[in-house]
Amino acid sequence: MGSSSRSTPSPCSSRVTDLSAALAALPTPSLLLDVERARRNARRIGDRVKALGARLRPHVKTHKCIEVGRLQVEGQFGGITVSTLAEARAFAAHGFRDITYAVPIEPGKFDAAISLARAGVRLAVITDDVAIPGPLAARLRASAQVLDVWVKVDCGYHRCGVDPETDALPELVRRIGEEHAAGLRFGGLLTHAGHSYHAKGRAAVAAIASAERDVMVRAADHLRGLGIEVPALSVGSTPTVTHVDHLRGIDEVRAGNYVFFDGTQAAIGSCGTEDCALTVLTSVVHRDRARRHVVLDAGAIALSKDRGATDLGDAPGYGRLLSLDGEDLGAQVTSVSQEHGTVAVEDDALLDRLPVGARVRVLANHSCLTAAQHESYHVHDGQRVVEQWSILRGW
Repeated sequence: MGSSSRSTPSPCSSRVTDLSAALAALPTPSLLLDVERARRNARRIGDRVKALGARLRPHVKTHKCIEVGRLQVEGQFGGITVSTLAEARAFAAHGFRDITYAVPIEPGKFDAAISLARAGVRLAVITDDVAIPGPLAARLRASAQVLDVWVKVDCGYHRCGVDPETDALPELVRRIGEEHAAGLRFGGLLTHAGHSYHAKGRAAVAAIASAERDVMVRAADHLRGLGIEVPALSVGSTPTVTHVDHLRGIDEVRAGNYVFFDGTQAAIGSCGTEDCALTVLTSVVHRDRARRHVVLDAGAIALSKDRGATDLGDAPGYGRLLSLDGEDLGAQVTSVSQEHGTVAVEDDALLDRLPVGARVRVLANHSCLTAAQHESYHVHDGQRVVEQWSILRGW
């Protein structure tokens, strides 16, 4: 399990009033979190989901951090979504008791899931495989525990999920129902429109958001027509929740990236760059005037190798270069190796601003992957670096 998350004083405490001075005292690379932006993002999506008539079950895989999870559930019903059982254990240890593990369960994880239920967590797992309910029920019989089991539906992403147009969907739901006495409880239908990240423009994202909703509503109507009760419908991605026109028929939204947003979300229209809360602080370690580039001490391990919204036809590189106060410098990280990030710099004035030792920030393309590369956030609030928050590790 990942280490527990604690708030500890940063090397730059609240007595520092200038953000640039505070950042100058941090080691590089360091992960920076603008907590005011994160709070604003959490309120924005929380209010939007409520206005659309659903409940928000935020995904914590984006940040893997107890404090950020608390920002997301403030004003909500308190349930969360996780992608690893390490996340589930850590969040449960900090008082989160309603958790959906949103990766299809496999037999090697049955005992770990049951242990969480035994510890008092209302745990939901998901499956799209008709062979899973029987063995899971057999393991549950001996434990006297209950697990909610949701059926994963493919709404067009084609990564996982049952095709809702086939007989496989009612067959799997019935198989779960047959094991009710053993401790399986059918939770409902769940989907994820991950293909929304590859949409080309706002209209395309909105169309995927509508399809995500409509596929689920039709699937539930079909099952109910067969006499099968469907307790709830769960959808979720940051692009779709920011673009969907209505959520009639949907009970729950699972999204997570919205709390930070990132360069990809800004490119596809989910947010503006002024909403992006996560950056990486880095130093220039080499300047080459002849080749017109600088090299940073933040490479693939600090930034990730996600190249962002490549489907839009742009060449986004591995992150936008920002000054310490957040000004877009008009350059991007064009290539990365393990510990090096190369920035092509065509402008002489910018090259002059970037001698060896100069500090800059990089706006992450994919905040989830970037955060997972680090051990902690250096949290800044206005002009101060105020805290350091731990990031969970492991599976």
